[in-house]
Amino acid sequence: MKKITKEVYLKWYEDMYFWRKFEDKLAAVYIQQKVRGFLHLYNGQEAVLAGALHAMDLEKDRMITAYRNHVQPIGMGVDPRRVMAELYGKVTGTSKGMGGSMHIFSKEHRFYGGHGIVGGQIPLGAGLAFGDKYFKRDSVTLCYMGDGAVRQGSLHEAFNLAMLWQLPVVFICENNGYAMGTSVARTSHSTEIWKLGLGYEMPCSPVDGMDPAIVAKEMDKAIERARTGGGPTFLEMKTYRYRGHSMSDAQHYRTKEEVEEYKKIDPITQVKDVILEKGYASEDDLKKIDKKVKDLVKECEKFAEESDFPPKEQLYDTVYEQEDYPFLQHKL
Repeated sequence: MKKITKEVYLKWYEDMYFWRKFEDKLAAVYIQQKVRGFLHLYNGQEAVLAGALHAMDLEKDRMITAYRNHVQPIGMGVDPRRVMAELYGKVTGTSKGMGGSMHIFSKEHRFYGGHGIVGGQIPLGAGLAFGDKYFKRDSVTLCYMGDGAVRQGSLHEAFNLAMLWQLPVVFICENNGYAMGTSVARTSHSTEIWKLGLGYEMPCSPVDGMDPAIVAKEMDKAIERARTGGGPTFLEMKTYRYRGHSMSDAQHYRTKEEVEEYKKIDPITQVKDVILEKGYASEDDLKKIDKKVKDLVKECEKFAEESDFPPKEQLYDTVYEQEDYPFLQHKL
């Protein structure tokens, strides 16, 4: 496993703080109707991503997830200005403004979405891993899903084939406690989601998803297993989201006291505490990082604000056309 050094903790702090402030800005401009449609924020779940990125090889590994997908591509190397521009629907966005909040994508940085269909990304993640095995590449695919998506039949089909073919994929359930507004306890007899892997004899375990160091350790084992031919792993990251399922969520299903209780184990605060306790940086040093982060968020906002909307002609550039399609005959 890669060592978790002073530099790693400082990077975790800067990255997670940036992701949090980036999405706080998105929430603000959403209220101003500068960002439209749905908006699903990641606040509270940042350790799941930070720990995974530390264990990954970003030169060859892939990631695919659901629609809570703004900060993952940034972590994979996508320019955050382009991510914000995509949410604004601007032509400088990652999909030229035509994907929006739920469909961030970057083939260049091996981030394969952003999927609006609940659980739709699960078989696709297995498919990406199948491609790597077929072409004898030593890449690994990380396939994320929410706790609600594990009720989809496609998960079980993907798990079965992934084990049958020993695919190099790590399935990760980000269990933030609520599938939209419905708790796990109300949708399943068993609340230990990780145990779903047992039915397929897939290595599986629960993980503290609020601590990036713990996430990194467990992800490293799973990624190494996949990369060396050991097949898939299923990890349940026990985490929490501080905001609603989306911006339209009134959150009647939980109390403010519950949210405040989970904020006591905020992943950013946990990392900050380690930095200060171990003397990796002073409060003044962290304040400089905070300013750097806030300046970058402003830069992203300015870039998105000043970018143009796509021209109408772009609509015709995204429609597939094949004039000599063999199974169709056009009548005169």
